[in-house]
Formats: sequence, structure tokens, C-alpha cells
Amino acid sequence: MDSMRIVIGAAMAAMLAFPALAQNPRPDQARYRDIFKELVETDTTLSAGSCTLAAEKMAARLRSAGYPESDLHLIVTPANPKEGSLVAVLPGSDTRAKPVLLLAHLDVVEAKREDWSRDPFTFIEEYGYFYGRGTADDKAQTAIWVDMLMRFKREGFKPRRTLKMALTCGEEGAPFNGARHLMTEHRALIDAEFAINEGGWGRIDEKGRRIYLGINAGEKTPVNYRLEVTNAGGHSMRPVKDNAIYRLSAALLKIGAHDFPVQTTDASLGFFAKMGPELGGEIGAAMTAFAKNPKDMRAAAVIATDPAYNAMLRTTCVVTLLDAGHANNALPQRAGANVNCRIFPGGGIEQVAATLSELIGDADVKVTAAKGRNAGGAAPPLTEAVMKPIVVAAARRWPEVPVVPMLEIGATDASYLTPAGIPTYGFTGIFFEPDGSRLHGLNERVRVDAVYDGRDLITEVVRDYIK
Repeated sequence: MDSMRIVIGAAMAAMLAFPALAQNPRPDQARYRDIFKELVETDTTLSAGSCTLAAEKMAARLRSAGYPESDLHLIVTPANPKEGSLVAVLPGSDTRAKPVLLLAHLDVVEAKREDWSRDPFTFIEEYGYFYGRGTADDKAQTAIWVDMLMRFKREGFKPRRTLKMALTCGEEGAPFNGARHLMTEHRALIDAEFAINEGGWGRIDEKGRRIYLGINAGEKTPVNYRLEVTNAGGHSMRPVKDNAIYRLSAALLKIGAHDFPVQTTDASLGFFAKMGPELGGEIGAAMTAFAKNPKDMRAAAVIATDPAYNAMLRTTCVVTLLDAGHANNALPQRAGANVNCRIFPGGGIEQVAATLSELIGDADVKVTAAKGRNAGGAAPPLTEAVMKPIVVAAARRWPEVPVVPMLEIGATDASYLTPAGIPTYGFTGIFFEPDGSRLHGLNERVRVDAVYDGRDLITEVVRDYIK
């Protein structure tokens, strides 16, 4: 009997560790959930899916809400038939006011069914979570944008400022990127005073307590550099000091020991200023000191002991892949490595390549930047026009939760818009858990209450932007 009580007690404790099961959603939440479900269950991976199909489904929903064909633009290039984009427009009454753009990506990273506990392309609500590939990145927000445009149309809301929505493909690393294509080939269609994009998620702790609500202003640019050494090689029975692997290894050790200079943006300083008092302790005090005096290198050194905070201070580079040699009994004729750098806003790709070459100090180690994203440009300023609606709406719901500006240490499609003159900010209103809601990982999930709360919050914010 005692063992039975222990088993039952353990089972109850495990159940209590999960968020409560979701209540029946409100009618408007149920309509949103239906959009979310359709998106998650439409496979948009590069290998087997179709963003074009997802874009067509969202266009059909907007059409059913009353959007005319003239305000719906499905853009598909012949060379990329499955990587289409959708642009939708809710016209404003003031033609002199520049529009606001809502940006989201339809594509998701790959997901192997055999590795997941649940089918990654079946939308499942369980124990207070929505499960499925893309639930966190980025289909919850995509569904919010579509739902928002449908709500505004059905309500008969007549905005003063035009609202645009762009759902694109290729954000997760495909050769074709829809946001870049729209910027270069259809700029007028998406031109706006500013854009709201993914990122800037809130943070909750293991107990579900809201810690902060983030907004991204600026992001680091990911660039891969190929390091390569070539050599005449020869038989391994006659080793020489001039070995391609040795020379590459020496170069990589120098990169690993190097710290790029400390840099700041308005968002990174704002983050340290807000989070210093929240965190407390040595690292919190260092954040507060650094926010007051960005030349305080002692404080910066303390902050840098945390890898995530260090990434907010500087450009970072790390070796991620190695390849070398061709036979067990031969001197290597070639040795190569991939070095993944995250460049601080305002930094240049070739500038970092030159720094790496100078740091290595060996002309035979060739450093070449891989083709990919453009440099992200300078971080956009956090203006009152952008911030005030967010701060007001958040304070109304969670007065104890600070709104914290952030520098995105990852990468989004903002890197194509901001440098081209459309300042793009990351804000969802959705709170993620300490594990990042498993985005890009196994059993991706997001809390049901976080999604519904975020939907209500950001809809209020966007309405304020365009009213």
C-alpha cells in the first residue's frame, strides 16, 4: 500500500509540473487556433514541403474574410515553385502616412518523425502546450498576422495608416530567400515606415513566472568563413613540419583565443540596464555598471563570462566543422575548416575576414567568406512611436514585467529589410520557456496561454500603430 501511495504521489507531482490543461478557447481564439493548426499541418520544410501551398491557404482565408484580389499578391518565381510568398494589404485612409509591415516566414527547419515523440506535422494540444514543428518558430506569429488581418476586415476597422503583411519562405537557410526577393524585386509592394518581425520573445522561468518581455532592435549577421591550407603532401614515412593540418590547427587556436572588441547598441545597453537590477549578484551589478559606462571593461569582462551575454557584447567567431587529409599513410594535401561568425551590427563581412587573416598571420591559410546574407547594417533606433504602444499594452496586462530592448544574437529576415531602409523590430508578445520552447529542436512546443495572450497583446499594439 505504501508503495502504491508513492507511485500515485509521483504521478500527481509529474502532472503538476506541467502547465494546466487548456480551457475551452473563446470563439475568437478557436478561429485563430484553426489557422495555426492548418499552418503547422502544412509541411513547409525545404526537403519535402511547400511554402507556396501554405501561402495559397492563407490567401484563401483572407479572401473569405473579404479581401479583394487586388489586395492579395501571391509571388512565385518559376525557378522556385514551392517557395512562394504572400503579400496582403489593408489600405489606410491617409495616403501620406507610410505603412506598417508585418513580416513572418512560412518555412520551418527539418523534422524527422522517428526522432519525435509526436508527429511533427500534426498539430497537438496537450498539457497546456501546442506541439508541432513551427509552433514556436514561426507559425504562431504567422497565424497571428493572418488572424489579425481577418479580424480587422470583419470588424470593419478602417485604419488611418495602411497595414501590410508579408509571409515569405527561405528564412531557415534555403538558397532562395523570399524576403530578399521582395526587397529587390517588389520593394514598392512591401515598403513601410517600419516592420514588426519574429524575435524579441518574452521569457518565463520554470514555474511560469514572467521575467521580461523583449523587443529586438538590430541583430548580428551570421557568416561562414572557409579556412583552407593546401600542401604538396607526400608519404607519411617522411613527416615534415610544414603540415597542412598543423598550420590550420595553429590558425584555429589563434581564433579561439581571440575576443573581438566590445561594442554596444541602444538595445544592448537597454537590455543590460533593465536586466542588471533584475538579475542581481555579480553579473547583475556588472550589467548595471556597464550600462552606465560602456567603457568599463572590468564590468564587460564579468558579463562576458556568460556565453549568451558575451554574444551581446561583440562579434563572435567559432570553428564548427573540420575536414583534412586523404589517406592514413599520406601527408595531408588539404586541410579546411568552417568558422561561423556572428557579426555585430554595423560590422562588415570583408572587415571580419581581414581581421581573421591578420590574426592568423599565415598567408598560406586562405580565408574566404561564404555567400549568403548581407551584412545586417546598423541597429535601428527604438523610437517612441515603436516602443510606446508596446509598453502601454504590456503594462496594462503585466505591470510588474519590464519591456526589455534586446540585440538579437541569432538571425532573422530583418537583415534584408533594415539595411535597405525599412527598420525592422522583433516582437511577438509570446513568452518562451528557458529552453527556448525547443525551436529548431525535438518536440517543439509553445504554451497555449502564452500564444493566446501574445495574440491579444500584439493585436492591440498593431491597432494602435495604424489607427
